[in-house]
Amino acid sequence: MIFGLDGVEVGLIIVFLCLFGGIMSGFPVAFAIAGAGTISFAIIAALDSAGILIHQAIDTGSAEYAALIAEGVARDTISIFRYPELPRAEEALFPQGWETALDRNIGFIVNRMNERVIAGASIETLLAVLMFVMMGITLERSKIANDLLTTMARVFGPLPGGLAVSIVIVGAFLAASTGIVGATVVTMGLLALPTMLRNNYSPELATGVIAASGTLGQIIPPSIVIVLLGTLAGDIYSTAQEARASSVGCSDALTYLGEPAVVSVGTLFQAALLPGIFLAFLYGAYAFGYALLNPSKAPAVQLDGGAGSVITRNDALTWFLAAPVLLIFGAIALGQAGLIGTQNATVSSYSEAGATASLRTNVSPQCAEAMIELHGQGAWNMALAEQAVIDEGGGVQLARQLSEEELVEARAAAITNAAPIGTGIAVLFIGLALVLTTARGVNPLADSRPLLIGAAGIVLAFVIDVLVIRPNTSAGATFALMAIPLAITLWGVMPALKRLSQNELLRVVFPPLILIVAVLGSILGGITNPTPAAALGAGGAIMLAAYRKLQEEGGRSSIILLATLMLVVMMLFGINFDLRLGLETTTTGDVIATVIAQIAYHAAFLGLLYACWVLLRTGVLGPVVRETAKVTSMVFTILIGSQLLNLVLISFGGEHYIQDFLRSFDNEFKVFLIVMLVLFILGFVLDFLEIIYIVIPIVGPVIYGGTFDPKWVTIMIAVNLQTSFLTPPFGFALFYLRGVAPKAVTTGHIYRGVIPFVLIQVVGLAILWMFPAIVTIVPNLLPSN
Repeated sequence: MIFGLDGVEVGLIIVFLCLFGGIMSGFPVAFAIAGAGTISFAIIAALDSAGILIHQAIDTGSAEYAALIAEGVARDTISIFRYPELPRAEEALFPQGWETALDRNIGFIVNRMNERVIAGASIETLLAVLMFVMMGITLERSKIANDLLTTMARVFGPLPGGLAVSIVIVGAFLAASTGIVGATVVTMGLLALPTMLRNNYSPELATGVIAASGTLGQIIPPSIVIVLLGTLAGDIYSTAQEARASSVGCSDALTYLGEPAVVSVGTLFQAALLPGIFLAFLYGAYAFGYALLNPSKAPAVQLDGGAGSVITRNDALTWFLAAPVLLIFGAIALGQAGLIGTQNATVSSYSEAGATASLRTNVSPQCAEAMIELHGQGAWNMALAEQAVIDEGGGVQLARQLSEEELVEARAAAITNAAPIGTGIAVLFIGLALVLTTARGVNPLADSRPLLIGAAGIVLAFVIDVLVIRPNTSAGATFALMAIPLAITLWGVMPALKRLSQNELLRVVFPPLILIVAVLGSILGGITNPTPAAALGAGGAIMLAAYRKLQEEGGRSSIILLATLMLVVMMLFGINFDLRLGLETTTTGDVIATVIAQIAYHAAFLGLLYACWVLLRTGVLGPVVRETAKVTSMVFTILIGSQLLNLVLISFGGEHYIQDFLRSFDNEFKVFLIVMLVLFILGFVLDFLEIIYIVIPIVGPVIYGGTFDPKWVTIMIAVNLQTSFLTPPFGFALFYLRGVAPKAVTTGHIYRGVIPFVLIQVVGLAILWMFPAIVTIVPNLLPSN
């Protein structure tokens, strides 16, 4: 034994040293990881063949081991850490020889590549990485950050620490639209840092707030970290809970937990929303508090520009606060009262299946005991009572086809229970009303008659919906009835949009905000999963970038606007009509709607092609495609290399050894705290990709195999990984900022500047630890993906 260490411990040290040396060698990380796995396996195999590495394993043939088994202790729970007094037996790291281990690793790496990279179930979700990267790089090349920084600085500059606060807001905005840390930090470092230094801002505060705000893209959706971590966490959580259920005598995790053991990337996006906003708030609060305590180091600044109509405080409160709050919360209240809701009178031709018990009760005594311990005696008794009622009624009632009389009765009930105002109509016209109220606030002195006409169209739409439209009104008739009020409303909305375009803040924020709402709204609302949403974001970013280029050139941007309008037309017709042809229920209106939707689709596609041509002609598309290919290739190459490294650890028992060590702690919180501390320390020397693909597969079965909510566990890890961008000496955000900072800003300034924000990250983690509802409340309120 070398230095009195177990052979597995020496093997783990060799793997870590090879990995650290590979990363420090300067080779691309993606290849360094695979090389570290290959070299470490060769070293361990040579030492094992020479008889130098000896593993002190538990002697499974001893009487003490047999006594534990006789007492009912599960074999999987017996380890040298939990029972150090058990007799040991010396054995080689590779009992069947390193050749067998090598052959097994080669077979496993091929299978792993097929499962996780080429044709696995998670490959569709991983495709979102490519399109989110393309979306971010395209928006970054469209210089959206330039306009945002300038505009936000004019808005918040007059406040104490206003420039720092504006950096945080822009960082959060770019996180939700681009999510590219390097591009965000470099752009803000080039544009904002010189301005902050010229206005006597502390170099430490300026560099710290820029570096920290740039990393918000790692936690605020759509985050590439969450996509990568979510695909891995979903597999680990499902497998770990199945093993947990099996260990207590239950047939599967669904029986033991009472719910499916799944966690999706879309759900994680929902869970990450509040923590990301909360971290941005902590950054902004620190910058504002620092300015109040040190006014000379973060002074208020009045920047030139930003001319526009004078807005009084009363006008601002009325049209920017009171009116939107009244419209939004009024609609919510009407929805709660049943006045706004579905008007769909379509009923299923089959009856609903009978309800089942909240928990499965037909289980073994061992499983029943474990379920009582997990859910409580009260929940178990309730499930028994529910099952007894079901059994008395002849068992669970299966769905059956309804008779003609029952169908008529069901349709009549649906018509009777339908809301007077449809949800789609309410959302559309309340959104248009918000445009009108905002336009009124932007220029209170302008002629209000067009806005009043638009408001009259909105009122007319609601009156027609209440008095004329019924649940059994066809989609074509509904569309025809709503055409007149919609035309009147749009007549007022068009001049409102012109007024909004004259406001610098809205002109800069509105286009990317629409893209963010479309992408995140479709995911958070449970409409679609992240991959189609990422495709929408990539296409929208290309069209937005092309529109900005055409505006700069003074060219015709009407084709881009028309293509955008066609997307809206497709959505409206897709929501209000059944576009599936050949059905018995297909009407003439559905056929006409399908033709119009097809025309709109081809027009939107041609608009996208035109946008690509504009970006190609202006030299934007080529660099975007190359950068997207480079980043995506790096991610997938690291994925393949990390699989090789993990298989090396598995081959000599390193992964099992670490998991046994963690499981020796009986307290779940203590185990998770140890893992979080290890991840925090590794963040000083490793990038988030290496941690996700190397460390998480090792510790994941332990931290995801307990009682913790997987959403909370994953978001805690994601926030912890975000810190790796800020921690010296290898924080990537620090390198990005150092590369563009003026000579007057030293590396010491940057390191001292990020320390408070690293501490804020730790405080944020502590708050999420104490109040996990910050993570779970949004997924519990929103639909599941």
